Amino acid sequence: MSVTPGLTVLVEERAELLRGRRVGLLCHAASVDEQLVHAADLVAGVPGARLAALFGPEHGLAGAAQDMIPVTEPESRAAAAEAGAEPAAVHSLYGPTAESLRPTAEMLAGLDVFVVDVQDVGARYYTFVATMGLCMEACGRAGVPVVVCDRPNPIGGVAVEGGRVQPGWESFVGLYDWPQRHGRTAGELALYLAASGAARCELTVVAAQGWSRAASFPETGLPWVLPSPNMPSFDTALVYPGLCLVEGTNASEGRGTTRPFEVFGAPWVDGRKLAAALEARGLPGVRWRPLVFQPTFHKFAGETCGGVQLHVTDRAAFRPVRTGCEVLAALRAAGGERFRWREEPYEFVSDRRAIDLLAGGPALREAVDAGRPVEDVCAQWEEEAAPVREALAEHTLYA
Repeated sequence: MSVTPGLTVLVEERAELLRGRRVGLLCHAASVDEQLVHAADLVAGVPGARLAALFGPEHGLAGAAQDMIPVTEPESRAAAAEAGAEPAAVHSLYGPTAESLRPTAEMLAGLDVFVVDVQDVGARYYTFVATMGLCMEACGRAGVPVVVCDRPNPIGGVAVEGGRVQPGWESFVGLYDWPQRHGRTAGELALYLAASGAARCELTVVAAQGWSRAASFPETGLPWVLPSPNMPSFDTALVYPGLCLVEGTNASEGRGTTRPFEVFGAPWVDGRKLAAALEARGLPGVRWRPLVFQPTFHKFAGETCGGVQLHVTDRAAFRPVRTGCEVLAALRAAGGERFRWREEPYEFVSDRRAIDLLAGGPALREAVDAGRPVEDVCAQWEEEAAPVREALAEHTLYA
């Protein structure tokens, strides 16, 4: 399979959308074509187009900042210069406040078109699509048309898992009401947001060419570029929709190791017992290996942790969201009083627990604390999310 990303299609076949216009571009480190040429250089190279402004999401234009670290405008400008792009303005859309997450009217003033090219990984918590939606909302109010350059969903566009974001539990990691593993591309989600009124704007989606929904990223022939510092590989993306839930606990999700989200644990974990407990749950498409690790930063930096590495043995059978829920239950049982839910502020929210923001409500946490089967929560999520899955499927660009 040979896939052409929407970015290439835009500059080679749809360049009329850019010519004679002042262009704003939302992008990051993974915004490259098949030859690893960055979107900023490609857009700036279109005859008659002027790259007037760059906008960087969480982790910044260079993708260097760690999770929840504000990115300043000087840092964004330095990243733009490193990429060789010299737009008139450079803006960070991940600063120290929730208000910094969306572009202001002043940032959009003078732009004729706003181009989005971000690599999503197929999970609701991954914030690039939330930034896309906030930009669409702002552009709609400002009268600036939006062009989304689409890319494949790296973990495939068939399987969908998880539940809805319950009213009152919205946040930057659950801004829009779709399942944790949504099975859509950024372009398809943009169409849904515009049609539903959640982010109404004048929208054009430039589809990727050659991708089919059943294909995962290794089949596309495209190079993998880290879209964020702790998304080093396709394997990470595959497990992320479930193992990101560990962020909502005091256990390490493997940040500070070379296999984030595939490795998890804590100083109080017996890796052999935890691996055996998870193996006994009989989850499809995955095996468990005990290990000892020492994060270089983030939770337990420099401390020795017992833990587990999960190994996906069957990508088609593997269900990351269900797996992540079972990991939480196993960690809770292993840790006893030493296990706790994260209480620190999380993605600009301080009055609700991180795990509830990630799960879209308190049901998962309450089940884990009560020792109830998490498979019941997953089944409830599937039932509640059925109408959303149907609505999302109405905006399908790929067979």
